[in-house]
Amino acid sequence: MNGFLPARGPARVLAVAQLANSLGDGAYLVCSALYFTRIVGLSATQIGLGLTLGWALGAVAGIPLGHLADRRGPRGTAVLLALATAVAVGSFLVVRTYVPFVLSVCLYASCQSGLSAARQALLAALVDKAKRTEVRAYLQSTVNAGLAIGAALGGLALQIDTREAYLAVFAFDAVGFLVAAVVLHGLPSVPPAPVVAGEPALAVLRDRPYALVALLNTVMLLYMPLLSLVAPLWIVQRTEAPRWTVAALLVLNTLGVVLFQVRVARRVDGLGAATRFVRYAGIAMLASCGVFALSAGGNAWTAALVLLVAAGLQLVGEMMLASGAWEIGFDLAPADKQGQYQGFFGSGVPVARMVGPLLLTALVIGWGTAGWLVLGGLFLVAGLAMGPAVRWAAGTRSLV
Repeated sequence: MNGFLPARGPARVLAVAQLANSLGDGAYLVCSALYFTRIVGLSATQIGLGLTLGWALGAVAGIPLGHLADRRGPRGTAVLLALATAVAVGSFLVVRTYVPFVLSVCLYASCQSGLSAARQALLAALVDKAKRTEVRAYLQSTVNAGLAIGAALGGLALQIDTREAYLAVFAFDAVGFLVAAVVLHGLPSVPPAPVVAGEPALAVLRDRPYALVALLNTVMLLYMPLLSLVAPLWIVQRTEAPRWTVAALLVLNTLGVVLFQVRVARRVDGLGAATRFVRYAGIAMLASCGVFALSAGGNAWTAALVLLVAAGLQLVGEMMLASGAWEIGFDLAPADKQGQYQGFFGSGVPVARMVGPLLLTALVIGWGTAGWLVLGGLFLVAGLAMGPAVRWAAGTRSLV
């Protein structure tokens, strides 16, 4: 595998499908909040509540939709959910009041979560076990590249600032998911997993060791709102750093993942290496939080430099966490239940999106330096606990 895409085959098809919809999602993420406030007329509180409800439902919906992928075949389920996501995005074109907005957001978040689970089940079925984490890293790099390009396109719509420009962004995103559905349909068909008599439909909900592993991963994923929400507020309110530092941190993170995520993932070759990487991620994130706290002192250029170092440490932690977590999530899931297990493991993302902003702003903006240290300690404890949790889960695989 060379360049930014995997070698020809199912892995590359999955990457192309991810690129198709991440381009539109990048533009959507940049424009959606301003569209719904400035054009539709919703308040920030209404949007926040709607998104919270949507991602709460998405966190739950990914599990049964992943189970559907196991029982009906992951390719067909992924295609169906990509089409449903296109419909959800397309519905934003006609949203004019709050209730339809909430319904559209709930559909969008649920389909996104289910689509992610179905894609992971496809990856597990079509890619050799030894290559899964590396391929997943390629997909993540592709997503980041697509989001960055899409965000630039969304910036053009923000500059134009008309209803038509925003609607064009939503239409572009919907088309991206339609293209993804067509691309995914070109993958080899994967037969559904056989139904075992007497076995619970959602076995993952009874798998306590796996639930603990997923919980620790969710705690680690609380880093997600840091650069997009917490750091900008911290920079403006608590440091002398220039405003452009906010964009610089995001660019550093995006380019870093695109350039280095695959290289980091190649070093993970089993559960032992995966748990070490998650442990190292906890240490790196603790260091990052400590350096972020130091940025409150000094002049503008000193603060900017300190912030860049902190963001670099977070980038290292983020890439190590992702590589370790992917390996753990795949290896501990039964082969015939990858869909529901990936849906459960992946629910950490919508939970982090839902809980993270409130928790992190309360800690960091409310408590200052102490808040950064508490947050870093939380990352460290979760990272250190992952090893024992994985060993417990690995020892019970024959029992679940």
